[in-house]
Amino acid sequence: MLPGTFKPQRGKERNMQKIVECVPNFSEGRDRQVIEAIAEAIRSTPGCTLLDVDPGQSTHRTVYTFVGSPVSVVEGALNAARIARGRIDMRHHHGEHPRMGALDVCPFVPVSNVSMEECVAAAREFARRAAEELQVPIFLYEEAAGQAHRKHLPQIREGEYEGLEEKLKRPEWRPDFGPARFVPEWGATVAGARRFLIALNVNVLGTANQAHRIALDLREAGRGPAEPGRLKEVKGMGWYVDEYNLAQVTVNLTDYHVTPPHVLFEEVKAAAERLQVGVAGSEIVGLIPLEAMLLAADYYITRDNLFIYEEDQKIRLVIDRLGLNSVAPFNPREKIIEYRVAQKPREPLAGASVRAFIEAVGARTSAPGGGSASAVMAAMGAALGAMVAKLTYGVRKFESVDARMRAAIPALHQAMQRLIPMIDADTSAFNEYLEGVRMPQDSEAERAARRERMQHGLQTAVEVPLTTMRLGDGAWEPLCEVARYGNPASRSDVEVGARALAAGIWGAYRNVLINLQDIEDAEFKARRRAEAQVLVERAAVRCAEVERILEGR
Repeated sequence: MLPGTFKPQRGKERNMQKIVECVPNFSEGRDRQVIEAIAEAIRSTPGCTLLDVDPGQSTHRTVYTFVGSPVSVVEGALNAARIARGRIDMRHHHGEHPRMGALDVCPFVPVSNVSMEECVAAAREFARRAAEELQVPIFLYEEAAGQAHRKHLPQIREGEYEGLEEKLKRPEWRPDFGPARFVPEWGATVAGARRFLIALNVNVLGTANQAHRIALDLREAGRGPAEPGRLKEVKGMGWYVDEYNLAQVTVNLTDYHVTPPHVLFEEVKAAAERLQVGVAGSEIVGLIPLEAMLLAADYYITRDNLFIYEEDQKIRLVIDRLGLNSVAPFNPREKIIEYRVAQKPREPLAGASVRAFIEAVGARTSAPGGGSASAVMAAMGAALGAMVAKLTYGVRKFESVDARMRAAIPALHQAMQRLIPMIDADTSAFNEYLEGVRMPQDSEAERAARRERMQHGLQTAVEVPLTTMRLGDGAWEPLCEVARYGNPASRSDVEVGARALAAGIWGAYRNVLINLQDIEDAEFKARRRAEAQVLVERAAVRCAEVERILEGR
């Protein structure tokens, strides 16, 4: 069941938030006190959100899943490792799962606005600090590995805990960090960086054998080296689930940028059709990144020639097309990582009432000022254009221009949404400069630090209004389209929109110039001034163009 009140968080806070997933596996799955102590260590780390704790009795292993910024997940993993160092003793450990250490493996996974390089850096920072503090050997694997013969986890884990003492005596198995000696109560840890893994099950109204045949055709390994499967970065098999009374093609998508969920789902449907069996939706096991959902949305929007531009509607479309509610409710707030960890927007100005914002501008303070007001005007200009386009689209007498409105609406809607956070960003940039002004300057070192902070604050204070100008500039072409083909009854709204957009860009331009005055980097000043000049001149030209178009209708 999809909750009817679902609304994704909008704006800069979620879109720009850096999210790394960390999935440490600890060799303890039976002692609830130890399991909870490790969980609490992660849970209480500032900036970390613990998403899942999955203990296994027979495996004697617990998998923790948590997310946060690159810095915070390193701290969370360290806090968890500290607990394990004193409470897990590998000399008494026996379980079904392969293992070589108390903290057996600790991967860092990019989720949102984070590069693989940043995750490699996080893995290395964790490994260095954990090895130094806990005095244990740590190996690096996958993207963080430095040696080909120990890149993959099975290579490093071969021989497991029982063979580790002899293994560490060999030069080629000297750990990347920590002592090259056996620590019997701990063993060794493997840390690294890897791609996000999506676990997807596609429901097949057939037998386990039929589901497995489909999996063999699709998974990368296929039926063996002589008969590989069609899809890369896919591991899978077929089975029958008694509680669902249906078969499933169960797969791990090890790189959803190579094979995303919707591609796998559509391939299973095609293969099932050839076998004359039905497909009844799918399920995501665990969590899924927002990007993977939006990739699927874009595919179905294009394939089915749909017009959907709002994120929440895109998510609803994917839930329907993939049948994600077929065996269990798919709640976007619980299943999509970015929604699960979303922070409340910190936008005191943009989130204020109109009255409160105007009164804040009019107060005896230097911020908010012209920069924030300019962002408001530019956003209002884009919003008025979006409004007229939306009032034109889908109306019978304007059907002939539906295609043009389909192109204009997303661009204007996005410009509006991206300009709103600039209202607060401008004030924040000014405050950063003021913090530099207030820094002590009693010594040469303090004066140098103060100067550097002020210069950085000034550059930020230039970049923010320049970004407002860039975003506003992107709205001119669709706004001209709305002027040409939009509902003529809303002519005055388009006129006001054009004037507001031009005024917002002009105001942002004046803020760029005033903040450029005291910047010492000559190249920075020249490049930013030249770009701003082009944008403000184009705004005047395009605003006049909108007015001429409307006069000619």
